Amino acid sequence: MNTLLIGALAASTLALAGAPALAAPHDGDWEIVPSKSFWSNQAGTLPANFKLVVNFKFGDNKLTYHSVNTTNPAKPYISDHVTTLDGAPTVFANQDRFNQVSVKQTDPDDMQILKMKDGDVIAGEFWAFSPDGKTAIRRGVGKSPEGKSHAYQEFFVHK
Repeated sequence: MNTLLIGALAASTLALAGAPALAAPHDGDWEIVPSKSFWSNQAGTLPANFKLVVNFKFGDNKLTYHSVNTTNPAKPYISDHVTTLDGAPTVFANQDRFNQVSVKQTDPDDMQILKMKDGDVIAGEFWAFSPDGKTAIRRGVGKSPEGKSHAYQEFFVHK
């Protein structure tokens, strides 16, 4: 009986060690702080009324992503995808500029998201979450619909 109990405890310890590192503290809504964010466009800053909330739900090798940009309240920009965390591309539905997305966990508090059109990376973003789960920084480069590339760094707080 003791052997069975020790085996069960060892198995549960291994299961916990294999759990996705990005889970618990990073789940939920993340709101951008425009005053701490910048783009490399001519102005260098986001529009004064810029509003973006990103929601993450992490699971076992899975990310459910939902974002809503309401900078233009009459025409909100919504982005949804469900992917694995191993970098495998998947369909990115309901988007004009992208048709594939890839998410790769690169460290316990970091991940890379590539948004692609037919395999061509249009936007590459790199998320770094604070270990306490309170803040995150998203850095990346994206190509505008006009074909111009711009870098950005955006600061988020966990709601």
